Amino acid sequence: MKWDLILMAAIYLFGGIMHFIKPKAYVKIIPKFLPKRRTLNLVAGAFEIILALGLLFPKTRSFASIGIILMLIVFLIVHFNMLRGGKYSLGFPKWILILRIPLQFFLIWWAYLYI
Repeated sequence: MKWDLILMAAIYLFGGIMHFIKPKAYVKIIPKFLPKRRTLNLVAGAFEIILALGLLFPKTRSFASIGIILMLIVFLIVHFNMLRGGKYSLGFPKWILILRIPLQFFLIWWAYLYI
């Protein structure tokens, strides 16, 4: 198995686990117009974990990659919401929030390589 595939799986596994360990941090960045933000956070974390594990098996890798791409597209809502500044940015400098947008597209491309 390629090292970058293992790294990608580890990143999403870690991210998914963090949704359960530090849920308040994630709930804070979910836009308020979305309902049941706590539940959304847990569902997102569970999907990240499941998709990360799916990357590790050839039979599920393509499905997991598509799922990750869809998840990353949905997560753009959070990134753009944080760009509103103030309490939405959680104190992150605007330049970091701006850099997250192209990073998101890089992650989409990376997952696309394994479809």
